[in-house]
Amino acid sequence: MKISRFKQYLLSGVSYAIPFVASGGILIAISIAFAPMTSQGPDFSRAPFLKLINDIGTAAFSLLIPVLSGYIAFGIADRPGLVPGFVGGYIANQVGAGFLGGLISGLLAGALVFYLKKIKVPHYIRPVMPILVYPVISSLVIGFIMYKIIGAPIHDLMLSITNWLQVMGTGNKIILAIILGSMIAFDMGGPVNKVAFFFGAAMIQQGNYFVMGACAAAICIPPLGLGLATLLKRKLWTEQERDAGLAALAMGAIGITEGAIPFAAADPFRVIPVIMAGSSVGSVIAMLGKVGDHAPHGGPIVLPVVDNRLMYVVAIIAGTLVVAALMTLIRARSKKKAEAGLASA
Repeated sequence: MKISRFKQYLLSGVSYAIPFVASGGILIAISIAFAPMTSQGPDFSRAPFLKLINDIGTAAFSLLIPVLSGYIAFGIADRPGLVPGFVGGYIANQVGAGFLGGLISGLLAGALVFYLKKIKVPHYIRPVMPILVYPVISSLVIGFIMYKIIGAPIHDLMLSITNWLQVMGTGNKIILAIILGSMIAFDMGGPVNKVAFFFGAAMIQQGNYFVMGACAAAICIPPLGLGLATLLKRKLWTEQERDAGLAALAMGAIGITEGAIPFAAADPFRVIPVIMAGSSVGSVIAMLGKVGDHAPHGGPIVLPVVDNRLMYVVAIIAGTLVVAALMTLIRARSKKKAEAGLASA
């Protein structure tokens, strides 16, 4: 296993995960877009067919993290890495570790199987190793790590962050907005995102709609910004990335942050800081503009239940442009460096 091929391993998982993001996200987007909107969010009780579409989309989308984890492991260890990778990704969902948990489980599963395959065994045992031994041992180890080592600390950390946010809620509004925007974007639907989201939802119950307003603006900015970036400079992106960009735009429109996951999974160290910056900008503008969201949801789709709608739109546009501009600049520089390196070689 070569550390220098780290990005290739991640791209292996992303390439298989993108169709799940696209199909699941678009089905969910269609269902929410046409469902009656109330102060509590989309109401499917009066639209059973749309509820069915939403359930199918949710089913496809729920496979995203296991598929991402499984095929990262596959990229490292070939087919024997699939089982522990899928198992680890499934457990990442179960323990609330989200997208980052899926990345970790895929890398751990792939590395474990890679080194298990290095162990020399008698020739008469070799045929059963990839079918029985590798999957059982690696799944057991990865499952133990995800449940007992990763899961509990994440739960405790999220509880501590929730308590901290409650204290921050009485402090500086700009700092709170930056923190909320950064958390929303950081793991795109994962545990950190959920803590910020549920904090905003809890504030609705207390009659404070401004916190949810800041979160609602931040929620849609990562997928909208990255989707827009793939349209601005199409040559900087692969055809697969451009397809993911279109799906991200649809998902951003109805407030699904997970549309940014394929881009973040392929290049986490550059994409995540960019989307955190964009969401923070949008969150701060929404907070200062006294945007109030009466529904525990985000994105342009909740516009009918938002106070100070103009500022809400301004916040989303500003954050989206920040993400798109920064990503375009980063990709252009990266491509220029790559071309310069090839020329010098």
